[in-house]
Amino acid sequence: MSEEITHGTERPLEVGMFLFNGHTTLDFIGPHTAFTFAGMKVHLVSATLEPVFSDCGVAITPTVTFENCPDRLDILFVPGGLVEEAMLDSAAIAFLADRGATASYVTSVCTGSLVLAAAGLLDGYRSATHWATRDHLARLGVEVSTERVCIDRNRFSGGGVTAGIDFGLTVIAHTLGEEAAKFAQLGMEYDPKPPFDAGSPQGAGPEVVARFDEVAAGPDANLRHAVSRVLEQRAAVASRE
Repeated sequence: MSEEITHGTERPLEVGMFLFNGHTTLDFIGPHTAFTFAGMKVHLVSATLEPVFSDCGVAITPTVTFENCPDRLDILFVPGGLVEEAMLDSAAIAFLADRGATASYVTSVCTGSLVLAAAGLLDGYRSATHWATRDHLARLGVEVSTERVCIDRNRFSGGGVTAGIDFGLTVIAHTLGEEAAKFAQLGMEYDPKPPFDAGSPQGAGPEVVARFDEVAAGPDANLRHAVSRVLEQRAAVASRE
């Protein structure tokens, strides 16, 4: 059902989607579906070709490794999820820093922005993230956006999880044009009418937010520790320079 659309060239845009154990499936499946409908060529990138497992146990098989991923990507993308290990994985961070230096667009959804920040790819940029992790992103020196989709020059980021679909369509509109984005949206029949107004802390109300915070307390502590480790590593590098 996809249609090959190019960005002023005879080739489809190449997208590198970094996958890691603990990613949130919808963070990348939403954009992946949109990109595919728009005719982009998507590479699922990981350290090896062994399956990686999402935060809810869904196995995804990568299509390329860090070593054989195309050197020049049009779009580099990082999903969110349980990102602590990815933030501290030296091989993953080196890969992202390398491809991010030459990619036309550096992008993320949800807490994927924290991984980009750990790789130094959001220094001096504004970015969105999941509402519950904005303070962590700010600790990494990033200007935090509360937009569902944030655009700062060639950095595109989506908020939490479902924002990935809006993010994907926004990227398509900016790279291939509004008609391509509308084609992808129609193909996905993306016409959301949520049954509840509970997709934000303001809509959900204090009781639901408090219950969420209680459930998320453990992961939040792990993420806080990972951010502290990243900051310690930066300080150590700065002291040697």
